[in-house]
Amino acid sequence: MNDQSRGDAENPGASGTSAGEPSVRRIRKRTNVRSKSYKRKRSLITGGFVALLVVVALGLWLGYSAREARANLFEARNHAQLAKDALLDGNTEDAERSSADADKYANQAYDYTHNVPWSVASAIPWLGSPLETSQQISEVVRGLTSEVLTPAVAAGTSLAPNQLIASGGKVNLRPLQDAAPVLDQTAVAAQRWDDQAQAIDEPTYLASVSDARTQLQDQLSELSKLLGNTAIAAKLAPTMLGADGPRNYFMAFQTNAEARGTGGLLGGFGVIRANDGVARVDTLGRNSDLVGAAAPLDLGPEFAAQYGQSRPTTDIRNSNLSSHFPYAAQIWKSMWAQESGEQVDGAIATDPIALSYVLDAIGPVKMPDGEVINADNVVELTESTAYVRFADDNNARKQYLQTVASRVIDKMTGQIQSPQKLLDALGRAAGERRIAVWSTHPEEQAILSGTLLGHTVPNDAAPFAGVVINNQAGGKLDYHTTREIDYTAESCAGDTRRSTVTVKLTNNTPAGDFPDYVAGTFINTLGVPKGTNVSAVSLLATQGAQLRNVTVDGKPAVFLTGKEMGHPLFDVLVPVRQGQTTEIKYQLTEPAAPGEARVPVQPLVDDPTVTVDVPNCGA
Repeated sequence: MNDQSRGDAENPGASGTSAGEPSVRRIRKRTNVRSKSYKRKRSLITGGFVALLVVVALGLWLGYSAREARANLFEARNHAQLAKDALLDGNTEDAERSSADADKYANQAYDYTHNVPWSVASAIPWLGSPLETSQQISEVVRGLTSEVLTPAVAAGTSLAPNQLIASGGKVNLRPLQDAAPVLDQTAVAAQRWDDQAQAIDEPTYLASVSDARTQLQDQLSELSKLLGNTAIAAKLAPTMLGADGPRNYFMAFQTNAEARGTGGLLGGFGVIRANDGVARVDTLGRNSDLVGAAAPLDLGPEFAAQYGQSRPTTDIRNSNLSSHFPYAAQIWKSMWAQESGEQVDGAIATDPIALSYVLDAIGPVKMPDGEVINADNVVELTESTAYVRFADDNNARKQYLQTVASRVIDKMTGQIQSPQKLLDALGRAAGERRIAVWSTHPEEQAILSGTLLGHTVPNDAAPFAGVVINNQAGGKLDYHTTREIDYTAESCAGDTRRSTVTVKLTNNTPAGDFPDYVAGTFINTLGVPKGTNVSAVSLLATQGAQLRNVTVDGKPAVFLTGKEMGHPLFDVLVPVRQGQTTEIKYQLTEPAAPGEARVPVQPLVDDPTVTVDVPNCGA
């Protein structure tokens, strides 16, 4: 290394400069990578912490809102029930207070489920599903309290059973007439909210919300039907009970131990006379009192083709083979007119099971010999025991049954201890199709035909399976018969689909020495042993349906075809031996028509098992 080089090394400031120039110190800045990374991490941590706080706060708020919403919905339901009870008890003040409380809590529940955090969270796919369902539930409940409960209470307590039914069974008609417009409005509102409730989305998770949805749907469906029936009663009852002048009705007592289309053989009858809300039965008779009706009644070619051979319009025993109650009602009206010369305003039918519900409400009655008839024994006495007790004296049996009816009617038209129980009993009987009503007045019949009381076969295209049993043995073994009915159909993929209606009949007649009148066969063309029940089993199918095959216990069966109210009808004669079950299976091809499938239950002694698996092609 030379001197110059060494000098430069020793004096680095002189390097690259000329003599006399100032030296420049170069400093290289180093980027602090660690510092930037730290700041970024700190920002992320801070942001995450803030987000976590927001999520936690949102979760806490949603949890609080959910708790409050649930509590308020519970209170709304509780106060709505209190309002209903107070209304039925005639307590105006309590009803109004409870109604206002129910509305208040329903609105609070609505507010808690419609705040901004709840609405934002409910919009999150899948996760927000229970929140959205809760919103829909609270909206329906709020609508119910404001549009149904509040107007109903505002109508007053005049419709409370203890105010509506006075001493002696008189019905106060003026309150019904005054309340009719409000009841009609609330019924329409209830139906609208019921439709909305049925459309509430099923939550993707959270069983408690799903259960609340199902409970609301079930309760609202029941409420809608109740209010609809109440509105109908307010329209019909005043005029039918003589608000505009006296009315008379033929009343049929059916014996469903021997099955007929509308329930059972007409065993006895009465004539109800109604005027200004007071109804009395001043005539009681036996079916044999109507055997003199010789003039046939023209109910149209369809009816004549299906039932004409049985002479239903002149033979009281076959007067109600059809399940379409207006046919039987018109026949009874005609027969009574021929017998008495009187033209009635309509017809009513009932049975011993309905009588048991009434006795449960009004209490037992005592026969002239001291025998007590109550809710627990009236069905067995009138549908089974009486046929054995009076096996050799048909007139004595009919007189016994007539006396039972007379004693019950006398008590019903006397002092009613609990009008609410009586109305509940009648409502239960009507719901089970054990009370049927027909009116000669077209405007009244138009309303009745759309209700359970009308017992009409609907003339429309929706899926339908009406299973009708008519006793062909002439005995009383339908008292021991139980039924199972199943209606299934394929999907709605095409214009038509295959369907199956399966009917199982079980003859539960116990061992014993029954009179021929009970367990024998009147015309034993099938050669069956005593104790065998013989039934004509008819299927009224969906309009346009075609029968592909019918079997009895798996074997092809002979069948007859007909038509009623536009529905194809298929008849099979079926013997059911004592202690055995017989299965009838109808296999059909039917139109894939829109509408809920209907399986009306013929009111016999048993409570049949009915299952339906038919997709709604209009849903």
